[in-house]
Amino acid sequence: MTDFAATRALFDLPEGVIYLDGNSLGPLPGAAADRVARCVREEWGAMLIGGWNGAGWMAQPGRLGDRIGRLVGAEPGSVVIGDTLSIKVYQALAAALEMRPDRRVILSDSGNFPTDLYMAEGLIGALGRGHELVTVAPEAVEDRIGPDVAVLMLTEVDYRTGRRHDMARLTRAAHEAGALTVWDLAHSAGAIPVDLAGAGADFAAGCTYKYLNAGPGAPAFVYVAPRHQAAARPALSGWLGHAAPFAFEPAYRPGEGIARMRVGTPPVLQMAALEAALDIWEGVDMAALRARSVALSELFIAEVEARCPDLALASPRDPDLRGSQVSFRFAEGYAAMQALIARGVIGDFRAPDIMRFGIAPLYIGEDEIRRAAEILGQVMEDRLWDDPAYRIRAAVT
Repeated sequence: MTDFAATRALFDLPEGVIYLDGNSLGPLPGAAADRVARCVREEWGAMLIGGWNGAGWMAQPGRLGDRIGRLVGAEPGSVVIGDTLSIKVYQALAAALEMRPDRRVILSDSGNFPTDLYMAEGLIGALGRGHELVTVAPEAVEDRIGPDVAVLMLTEVDYRTGRRHDMARLTRAAHEAGALTVWDLAHSAGAIPVDLAGAGADFAAGCTYKYLNAGPGAPAFVYVAPRHQAAARPALSGWLGHAAPFAFEPAYRPGEGIARMRVGTPPVLQMAALEAALDIWEGVDMAALRARSVALSELFIAEVEARCPDLALASPRDPDLRGSQVSFRFAEGYAAMQALIARGVIGDFRAPDIMRFGIAPLYIGEDEIRRAAEILGQVMEDRLWDDPAYRIRAAVT
């Protein structure tokens, strides 16, 4: 049984703050600062360029990829880290499209994260082969899957409402129609149990700075099912995805297996932080995490609805249909969130009217959930949000 009091002690959270924004940026693992400092002093500082061999920097993307793979149900050797989520989505989508050369439709939904749609649009323009990005309402995805679809590209958990797609069911429907799947796990990895292998997923990508707590700018990861690795051609044929990077051949030869999805130089200092963050996950049972997440989410919904009649639940009421976040709609949601943050409860806002709250059992418990709802109730009942200062939009919301 996972001891969540013990995992809470492994984070360095500011005193007096209730942090419900780990779905956007996870908090600092207590060991991360020392681990990064050690990497700076003992590896970069003492070894200099020898750190690539002596400290194992070059092999870290695959080694850490396997540790992430355990959390998302991936086969060994099928996950590698590096670059950003946008780049990894681009790589996965490009490889999948090339494997379905006779089809032209990329199917997604209106709840997908914008960067995934932007990357698809950019890829379509670069290819110039007449591909089309089709977006439908989330509940209409399954009915739209047909013989013209090359790739089904979805974010498993909607970044605004927390609505959760049925990965296994939609992957099966895509395969029955002859399509491939690309899953974005940005709001899934570390939040809910994910079973890429069991679901038969073809490709997936995700970030490590949200529920995995690896810090701002932490590298992304990409998954390629073992059955596709020999055929998946990386659209971004970077030096470190080459079969023999230090042979310095003038022409590109893709590396073996998942290594071909590497592109540029690994972010060594960020990988040190990621390593410290992943240490917290050792021994965490994902089923227990999920059960705790559901219990805390249900408690938060009940407490908020009892105190805040002006807020409308935007997330699915059925916990089986949502990830590990709860969202409410309010016309003055931005101002209300700023008022809440000013009182020590940190969530965030997504246009046009969504107040988001991430539920991360590794460091959030019942007392914090009840207190957060109590403070939110005060903000709403006393109209504390109705202050011009809280309506000034910052660059990041």
